[in-house]
Amino acid sequence: MRVYVPLTLTGLAEAHRTGELGTGPFVGYAVTPALREWCRSDDIEELEYAALGRAALASLRLLAADEGAPRRRVVVAVDVSDGATTVDPDRGLDPAALGEVTVTVTVPLAKAAAIHLDADDAERDVSAAARALAAADGGDDDAQSVVDGADDHELLWYATQEIPSLVGQG
Repeated sequence: MRVYVPLTLTGLAEAHRTGELGTGPFVGYAVTPALREWCRSDDIEELEYAALGRAALASLRLLAADEGAPRRRVVVAVDVSDGATTVDPDRGLDPAALGEVTVTVTVPLAKAAAIHLDADDAERDVSAAARALAAADGGDDDAQSVVDGADDHELLWYATQEIPSLVGQG
């Protein structure tokens, strides 16, 4: 199963330092039955893109909680066995939890398939989106528009060999 794990650049640097993406349990996003139903698609690429988008939003939430992290969303794509994840049946249809899975095992960073990261030119919009997130969650349409502005920036794809340079250690 492909799981998309939301991080920040600070979190990615820590994963690089420890060699572990996370020790279970931690949250990721994947193609779940609820996500399939929400997307109304059987196209696996479209569904995985939706899971990636959900993880990008979760990364934005991590940025909102960590003022010191560089203002770039980070998502690590990793393949884990199906038995390594669980879905909370009580949250399965909650719009805020679409695609959410709990990874129950320790995942070595070496198992990562790719890194998805905002380009430098997204920092201003991502920073504004992180600041507007709480108001958007409260129903403020203008704030939601600011949050949606971060999605105007596609996350770039990086090979795992590029992690040292992404976190400033290469």
